[in-house]
Amino acid sequence: MKKNRLIFILIIFIMAMAACQKKQDAAAASTAGPVPADTEGNLLVEVKNMTPEKFEHFFAVSGSLEAIQDAFISAETSGQIKTIHAQEGQRVQKGDLLVSLNSDITRNAVAEVKNALDLARIVFLKRQELWDKNIGSEIQYLEAKTNKETLENRLKSLQAQLDLAQVRAPFAGIIDNIFKKAGELAVPGLQLMQLVNLKRMRINAEVAETYLGKIKQGDRIEITFPTYPDWRLPASISRIGQVVSEKNRTVLVQAVLDNRQEKMKPNMMVTLRCRDFFAPVALVVPAIVVKNDLAGIYLYTLERENGKTVARKLYISTGLTEGNRTMVVGGLAAGQQVIVNGYNLVKNGMPVTVKR
Repeated sequence: MKKNRLIFILIIFIMAMAACQKKQDAAAASTAGPVPADTEGNLLVEVKNMTPEKFEHFFAVSGSLEAIQDAFISAETSGQIKTIHAQEGQRVQKGDLLVSLNSDITRNAVAEVKNALDLARIVFLKRQELWDKNIGSEIQYLEAKTNKETLENRLKSLQAQLDLAQVRAPFAGIIDNIFKKAGELAVPGLQLMQLVNLKRMRINAEVAETYLGKIKQGDRIEITFPTYPDWRLPASISRIGQVVSEKNRTVLVQAVLDNRQEKMKPNMMVTLRCRDFFAPVALVVPAIVVKNDLAGIYLYTLERENGKTVARKLYISTGLTEGNRTMVVGGLAAGQQVIVNGYNLVKNGMPVTVKR
């Protein structure tokens, strides 16, 4: 008895669930609205005629920007900073004076050497005149000549030290940061300021080694910027690195960009859209019409059977998908018609009418 009662309760439960499902299906159907049909009651569909067309596939990789000319300026000699001639944000030209170091000791040494050199030149001229007349000894002539040349070389060395006390811009650009103040000590290798030229930028991106055989130097790419969502910039690959990183199995890919408007900034994030596949002739369908079942991948095409137009399930082989476009590599032929609107309502063998 107990067993029969449990069976009865289970049957009642199943019937109740089925009734609820019917109500839900009816509600969904009423919400979706009427199914489009012609005067004969056939489902109205839209189709795409299969003609060969171009197909491209792309992959995206993140990268960052750097200025090609970006330098941390430092002094070539030690000394106290006397004057800083530039300000942060100031534009400078190549050769402009940026920082002057205290060079009083060197200037005094230059003045002393100049005085000694004037005397040495006079002495040398006198000795040379006497030597030309065979008067005096050769050693006196050589001593005068050597003394003059030594002082000349010494003067050149001191003037070079004076030039080192003046830090000049190695290229045109903008002073972005100044790290020292007047009165502080400048030391070779210690950063005084940062100079950056934004006119030309370089993209550095790390691309997985699996793409190495699909890209090459000179390939066209598209650059997008998270900072400027509506800005897309065409470019080309300027360099592909020769070494694969052991840490993440990637290779460096670079591209050079003109930045005359200076919208791009160093370290800004970018996205590279690179083409890894191209077929000049391919059969392409909307990705949304491609479905799967236990037998494989399929879509619906139009067929004429017994004087009627019916939807017919066609199993196909697909290739790559780019956006809402899928390349079909097998099972579909040029000239066939693929249902692209109403594909989710048709069944295999159902009579349909093409919407005009």
